[in-house]
Amino acid sequence: MNVKKFQKKKEDFICEKCREEIVGNGFTNHCFKCLWSKHVDIFPGDRLEPCQSMMKPIGIIKQRGEDMIVHECIKCGYRKNNKVSTADNFDEVIKISKLPIVDISDKN
Repeated sequence: MNVKKFQKKKEDFICEKCREEIVGNGFTNHCFKCLWSKHVDIFPGDRLEPCQSMMKPIGIIKQRGEDMIVHECIKCGYRKNNKVSTADNFDEVIKISKLPIVDISDKN
């Protein structure tokens, strides 16, 4: 089976955390107001992840010269990095950038 690793999907949604109405652009993967996301994809845009739980923004890292929000699923612990958007609430970006990111690979 040939599965595309990225599928652009333009969707609007209401954030399940803060209830903000978000207008998607095909690359939107988190709420611009509270920065929370949802664990919906196996590959970006496929909407095939059975977990469907909320993903908490737990920190900011630099990856290939870009600021990335680290999201962690509150149900299964899966982590995903997502680009900080120019539409993101900058106060929230600053707030989570001060959080220490725990390396979950050290947990046993």
